[in-house]
Amino acid sequence: MAAAVMVTTACAGAGGGGGGGDSDAQSINVLMVNNPQMQDIQKLTADSFTKDTGIKVNYTILPENELRDKVTQDIATQAGQYDVATIGMYEVPIWAKNSWLHEVGSYAQADSKFDYNDLIKPIVTGLSGEDGKLYALPFYGESSFLMYRKDIFKKEGLTMPDNPTWDQVASLAAKLDGAQPGMKGICLRGLPGWGEMGAPLTTVVNTFGGTWFTKDWQAQVNSQPFVDATNFYVNLVRKHGEPGAAQAGFTECLNAMSQSKVAMWYDATSAAGSLEDPSASKVSGKVGYALAPVKETKSSGWLWAWAWAMPKTTKKADAASKFMLWASSKDYENLVGSKLGWSRVPAGKRESTYSNPDYTKVASAFGPLTLQSIEGTDPANPGVQPRPTTGVQFVAIPEFQDLGTTVTQDLSAALTGKKSVKEALDAGQAAAEKVAAKYK
Repeated sequence: MAAAVMVTTACAGAGGGGGGGDSDAQSINVLMVNNPQMQDIQKLTADSFTKDTGIKVNYTILPENELRDKVTQDIATQAGQYDVATIGMYEVPIWAKNSWLHEVGSYAQADSKFDYNDLIKPIVTGLSGEDGKLYALPFYGESSFLMYRKDIFKKEGLTMPDNPTWDQVASLAAKLDGAQPGMKGICLRGLPGWGEMGAPLTTVVNTFGGTWFTKDWQAQVNSQPFVDATNFYVNLVRKHGEPGAAQAGFTECLNAMSQSKVAMWYDATSAAGSLEDPSASKVSGKVGYALAPVKETKSSGWLWAWAWAMPKTTKKADAASKFMLWASSKDYENLVGSKLGWSRVPAGKRESTYSNPDYTKVASAFGPLTLQSIEGTDPANPGVQPRPTTGVQFVAIPEFQDLGTTVTQDLSAALTGKKSVKEALDAGQAAAEKVAAKYK
């Protein structure tokens, strides 16, 4: 895994230093994932937020797996190095229950300009604790859908259904291999990690009729539906997926799709904005979008938000809350649109985004489908059977982070032929049974 890289904004001082240890009270430390939307806010902070408030922002940007490790270590151990961090719907309710996070809904509700009621309801629900309070402000929200090259489909005489099945997708992938020199049929994440390979894989498991655990905590990792879904996923990637799939996560698949190296990609709806940015993508205007593929369920998209959370350890809650409110505001969306292009707006969190004429003009191909996918998810019932916790692409228990990562490490090895799917899932079943024993 690549070494962690610290990146600071032009307005930042030296990186590092704890959230409470910086002698400059008008400086905060922010830890975030290295997705395109976060790279954009890094570019815009100095000349907007810092200029207006005098608050400097020291950014640390890490790849997703490293970010998850770093933020968990910092917040769980109360290290206090960061004042704000990007986390998601998996972490929020668990960490709120542990009293590791500041409640932030009161800040948002007290700021009339923020327009709290404009936030999309499933996103708010997913970022709330068991007490119903909001513990993170969404930066952008997402579900998942299928992205495909309209021009390549037309050239090959193929049609993408509006609501495709996974069997149809596999058939299309086989026909699309080599449609252009070196082009592969589909990109699917193979990089280990519960939030990397584990996210799309679990949605496939759900729609194939599988689950990690039954409602009464019976482990199901080597049950037939889970096995069938995993074999399907692994075989599809082996036959028609991207080269080096075991090292391909969200970022690598985004690059493959935007550089015209794959014909289809199943992943986060938030990727569409980057694909439609002509300054960064060779396929802008050439991509079509369809609902997440299904098998036994009516829908199968995931639900996620990268959100700003404030650890209880910060001594700069006032400055941190000002940053979070700005970063999740309508004003910030307008800033991105005017400075970087409307396709790059961190969308999926506000109803008003989808009625903004500037945004809808550039997002007509993917915006309505994104909103439909987000609002159409049911985290309490994402499969064919009752679940012990909420969550579409994760199980909302602390142990799932290790369990999901361990299983996907073995399945990533299966992509390269170093292990069989059966070996990986049998080992996963044994680990899942140990987890389940704690909850029975």
